[in-house]
Amino acid sequence: MKTHAQAVVIGGGVIGCSILYHLAKLGWSDVILLERDELTSGSTWHAAANIHGLHDSTNISRLQHYTMTLYKELEEETGQSCGVFQPGSLYLAQTEAREHQLRLQEAKARRYGMNFHEVSRDEAERLHPLVDYDGIRCIMYEPDGGNVDPSGVTNAYAVGARQRGAEIHRFTPVTGTEQQPDGSWIVRTEKGDIRTPWVVNAAGLWGREVARMAGLELPLLPTEHQYFVTETIPQIAAMDRRLPSVADRDGEYYLRQEGKGLLVGAYEKDVRFWAEDGTPQGFGHELFADDLERIEENMMRAIDRVPAVGEAGIKRVINGPMIWSPDSNVLFGPAPELTGYFCCNGIIPGFSQNGGMGKLAAEWMVEGEPSLDMFAWDMARFGTWAGKDFTKARVGDQYAHRFKIHFPNEERAAGRPVRTRPGYAMQKDMGAQFGLNYGWEHPLWFAAEGEPDHETYGFDRQNWWEPVGREARMLRDGAGIIDISNFAKYVARGAGAEGWLNAVFANRMPRLVGRSCLTPLIGKRGGVAGDFTVTKLAEEEFWIIGSGMAERFHQRFFKAVPLPEGATFESRTEGVCGFNVAGPQSRALLQRLTNAPLANLDFPFMRSARIAVAGIDVLAIRVSFTGDLGWELHCAEADQVALYSALIEAGREFGAGPVGSRALMSLRIEKGYGSWGREYSPEYWPQESGLARLIKMDKEFLNKAAFEAVADNPPREIMVLMEVDAETADASGGEPVFLPDGTPVGQVSSGAYGYHVGKSLALGYVKAAHAAPGTELHVAVLGQPHGARILNGAPFDPDGTRLRG
Repeated sequence: MKTHAQAVVIGGGVIGCSILYHLAKLGWSDVILLERDELTSGSTWHAAANIHGLHDSTNISRLQHYTMTLYKELEEETGQSCGVFQPGSLYLAQTEAREHQLRLQEAKARRYGMNFHEVSRDEAERLHPLVDYDGIRCIMYEPDGGNVDPSGVTNAYAVGARQRGAEIHRFTPVTGTEQQPDGSWIVRTEKGDIRTPWVVNAAGLWGREVARMAGLELPLLPTEHQYFVTETIPQIAAMDRRLPSVADRDGEYYLRQEGKGLLVGAYEKDVRFWAEDGTPQGFGHELFADDLERIEENMMRAIDRVPAVGEAGIKRVINGPMIWSPDSNVLFGPAPELTGYFCCNGIIPGFSQNGGMGKLAAEWMVEGEPSLDMFAWDMARFGTWAGKDFTKARVGDQYAHRFKIHFPNEERAAGRPVRTRPGYAMQKDMGAQFGLNYGWEHPLWFAAEGEPDHETYGFDRQNWWEPVGREARMLRDGAGIIDISNFAKYVARGAGAEGWLNAVFANRMPRLVGRSCLTPLIGKRGGVAGDFTVTKLAEEEFWIIGSGMAERFHQRFFKAVPLPEGATFESRTEGVCGFNVAGPQSRALLQRLTNAPLANLDFPFMRSARIAVAGIDVLAIRVSFTGDLGWELHCAEADQVALYSALIEAGREFGAGPVGSRALMSLRIEKGYGSWGREYSPEYWPQESGLARLIKMDKEFLNKAAFEAVADNPPREIMVLMEVDAETADASGGEPVFLPDGTPVGQVSSGAYGYHVGKSLALGYVKAAHAAPGTELHVAVLGQPHGARILNGAPFDPDGTRLRG
């Protein structure tokens, strides 16, 4: 066995083998995979191995489509059969909400050239005559859907990787991973040690144990999962073709042909957790005892829909373990706290996603960044706050509601609250409905007397639409108080702090005390990895504000530039709270509580000062994400309740009150402001996002060369603000955008109703050739074409008169 390698992959399931194959395909031939037993010895071998392309996340759909089309290429390249059956998949909608979901996915398929379309009942009956289609509102067909052979796929990747020079060592358990002073790793095995710059944890059911060798705790938990295969069904035996699979997610089961019978699997409400304290080392090809009574309700729904299931005997039952993350998405990417440690853990639809995962993992390690923005998969979306209790509650909820629709803006209650601020109880008493942001509870909206005391969810306007409108109008007409404590906050200090910040960020840091700037952070491919506000507090002290949900994600970038001696950089997110007081009466409101002069000449836009508000020391910054006149006030966490109480009390005179983040979404979109994770993304260049003006090319900054390589490229797509002709639903993000003739030209990144301007609005990216103001478009709200047009500037305060007044 070699003693050195470019990367060592731990785990010989389908994911580990895919990563090994894709690393070799990208040119890293000196790579090794270590497997403690035989290949496919974990959860791979007993998987149902269904494949499908469509997902609510557009980028995940693109990766699943890549995976499905890869299998045939892999067979041709390696000569190893993947056991691919692609008779298609039928997707059934029993409810209006499911119909909305499927129609939106069909629109996305048209946008990306995927094969997914509606079929009539007559056509569906021809495709799958065993299904009873009574009560079905809508039927979609995916001709490429089907299933593969788990062992065949895994071995095809292994053959392909070996052909490119990679090594695979079976029966070679890893006994330790130790990071060295130079950042490299020593991977220890009983057969010898390997030194490598990259360790890849693809250990499946043993992902937690492998991570602990490196000092990492991953939020993962296994459950039992059952499916069964029927005896031969005469109607199937008499056919000369294979039946398509059936996705009846409202029925909470999945069904496909297996041999001459049917395979039926279920995610039942009565979840069974397994190996909560650790997966046994010796576990391999074992299964759990059958317990079909647990999935009886799901089975009965399957029998109602496909009566042949109930008429056939059961040939075999598979009850095996799967390992889940708290949101059922993979924990993916380099661990931000470590150098050269890559995770790919907690994969559920592994045979739909393994190719895409392998491709992106290889891009990330070889090229420094994946080609798609995959924050939905990034392990950095969870922090240490995602402990055992939270993970168990969320995994249980995800399993039991595996086929439940994830609606736009939906907030699930399982495992919460995890992190709260001192003002949480006060806000709850004020009627706050809370959302989760990187573990923190934060107010989405406030229910006034007579308004709903809970949220409903759907693709169209819900019960919170009117209360959110009340808050937005209140702020625009007078003032509002928004809790911004969940923003990420940092302090940089010392003689080298300014130079370090200039070396990290693309804009030039403020030179004068009290000044602020907006600055992009540039990614490895020249895109926008983040956007920040930086304020100079003193000669050697800076205050930095960024996206709260991206705090762990951004650690990777901050670590990439060594801190000079004498400089410090630390997070203040936990110890500091904040409020944005905004609206035309915000100055008058604050002036009731402070002696500091707030007039425009004394306190202009993008300036800051340490002042006292209601006797409380705060850092005040004249900036507002609402696009209106306003100040951010940052205070010690211990002072949050006192400051909030004073602001609420003083606001009564001006008709002002609390405002949640749902209204903030509406307000920022009225102003055309982008937001990280939606408009600002590593996928988009600054000249496409409208941020190029903030980049100073006469200084060095992180990934400057990457931006230089694309700086002169014409924009591929341009961020635009659209008015949408919508009356019962608003765009929320991900909706495709078409020309009126059906040509796909872009997609929505954020959407909301603009209550002050009386328009349904959407921010999004449109191909540059079609991005001119006034261009008529169709936006697929609810999956159906809604007329839209590109606006020439923000409908609210386009000249910034109120913002700077």
